[in-house]
Amino acid sequence: MDLTSRRDLLVILSKDPYGPDHDAVARFAVKVAEAAQRDSETLRKVEARLRLALTPRYKHLLTSISRQNEGVKMLADMRADLLATPEGTLPLGPDAKELAEVLRDLLSEWFSVGLLHLQRVTWSSPCDLLEKISQYEAVHRIRHWTDIKRRVGPNRRCFVFTHPAMPGEPLVVLHVKLAPEISDNIQSIVRGLEIDEEPEDPKRLFAAVFYSISSSHPGLRGVELGTFLIRSVVHEIQTEFPSINVFSSISPIPGFCRWLVKFLPSAPHLNALELSPTPSPQILTATESSQLQKLSTRLPLETLRDIAQGKGDWVRNEELVAALRAPLMRLASWYLYGEKLRGRAFDAVANFHLRNGASIWRLNWLADNSAQGLKTSCGLMVNYRYNLAVVEDRSVGYLQHNRVEASEQILRLVAEYQALSEL
Repeated sequence: MDLTSRRDLLVILSKDPYGPDHDAVARFAVKVAEAAQRDSETLRKVEARLRLALTPRYKHLLTSISRQNEGVKMLADMRADLLATPEGTLPLGPDAKELAEVLRDLLSEWFSVGLLHLQRVTWSSPCDLLEKISQYEAVHRIRHWTDIKRRVGPNRRCFVFTHPAMPGEPLVVLHVKLAPEISDNIQSIVRGLEIDEEPEDPKRLFAAVFYSISSSHPGLRGVELGTFLIRSVVHEIQTEFPSINVFSSISPIPGFCRWLVKFLPSAPHLNALELSPTPSPQILTATESSQLQKLSTRLPLETLRDIAQGKGDWVRNEELVAALRAPLMRLASWYLYGEKLRGRAFDAVANFHLRNGASIWRLNWLADNSAQGLKTSCGLMVNYRYNLAVVEDRSVGYLQHNRVEASEQILRLVAEYQALSEL
């Protein structure tokens, strides 16, 4: 079958008569309410029947598949097909979404941390493993063999999780840079510096920077592999280099420009700018608006929107770069810290690191001047720092209370944004 046909078949599987027994669920729900007035033993029995009725009937098929040779990979492939969005297909309905969740839960059980194997990848690793790591890289493209040789060479570490159910398949890949301090741009890492050719000297290595984490299989999206991998790698690096006590990511902000494009049209007084250069108080200060007005034939907020949409070669104009720095840094800080989705960070990468117990530590201006970096985040990148002494407390604080930890730089920029929005 092609992708669309496979997806259609899974949608059929998710519905009656293969899903939960809704009639039985309704009956036993009433009986649970009745049994609650009686003894606890009767209540437990009725609750067990209710749980059985709530279990989709297709789960027995999925469990059986998982026990076959390469069955776990088949479940991951099935979930990848469900999550795919081929052209012309309708969005998943509630039944198909439930099937995707059941598949995720089954895969989470199979890929529990106790069954995963942490493996360091070096230039001496099997060629097919190095090739797969190159293919699966989703953050910073690996262009040729020199790239991959650098990423597994001196002053670097590359780790993968593997699993007996999918032998030879790196499930998630983490690239790490060992350095004297936390990096503030990605070019020095992906393009390499002379320091990478030097022997590793523990006396000058104090920081480990996670600069790329990629899942190898779309069907494993939502299965908590990256969290376990980062924590396992931290332990490995500390064992090898006791001098390293600073752990941080240098992460993209993939949704910033997309958010900014949607955010800007809602800015108040946009029409008023056609008559006057007075800025929207929610976006620009009077000085910033005046500077942008001088540097462009378009209105200040239109200039911002053009840049967020990837129009123009603004990064080559030094005056325009200088004028854009303050407003874009302010907006990006608010996007990371203040924009929420069901109480959690709106940005998926921020949500991932905050769930792990990291803090939003530093926003870096033009840290990624690649075409992709400029298109998705105006070149901005962010360091999420892992303070090992409080990482567990911060993770709990975020997961239970939606509490976001941030540095003074981020909080100052957020305060500036809020002060403007209140004018």
